[in-house]
Amino acid sequence: MTTIANSVHHAVAILKLPIKVPALILYTQTIVKGMTGNPAFPNAAPLLAQITAAITALGTAEAATLTRVKGAVATRNAARAALLALLQQLKATVQTAADADTDNAPSIIESAGIAVRKTSVRPPRVFDATQGATSGSAKLVTASAGHRASYEWESSTDGGKTWVTAPPSLQAKTVITGLPAGNTVQFRYRAVTKTGAADWSQPVSLLVK
Repeated sequence: MTTIANSVHHAVAILKLPIKVPALILYTQTIVKGMTGNPAFPNAAPLLAQITAAITALGTAEAATLTRVKGAVATRNAARAALLALLQQLKATVQTAADADTDNAPSIIESAGIAVRKTSVRPPRVFDATQGATSGSAKLVTASAGHRASYEWESSTDGGKTWVTAPPSLQAKTVITGLPAGNTVQFRYRAVTKTGAADWSQPVSLLVK
């Protein structure tokens, strides 16, 4: 019986935005080129058109700053902010497409000219019981209830009619010994925090060896 599911990788689209305006324009143009006509993004054309217009506006505004015209820097900064906002929308579009095809997510993101960050996503630990290292023992493990939590454990050999208390623990795991080998035993637990004791969990069963 598996206690913790294996971690999987979630591909995340990330923008590596240059600080200098000329580099930002070149970077954005590369993304537009990668997404134009890309079958992975069939509905991106309207957004790409907006981004292309924003690139032109930023290029014009950047050129104006070189003439030192009053107000040119503020105009350039506003144009840059507008382009960055559109790029965030574009990143969301790319991420949506990647999430819809997780097997090919990294290649989908990269085809848009955007970098990929892979993050491990570990499913939450669930309450489970596995055979212990010695005969007549069982290893119990569950999700953590917090740094200051303690855990109470019980076992039952009669289908949950009666329960035997095991020593509590400060970790979300324990080993119960002295169980009847060859019998199916049920286990349950509850977490105890500063707000009090939680309800007893649903029992899990294990054929003890």
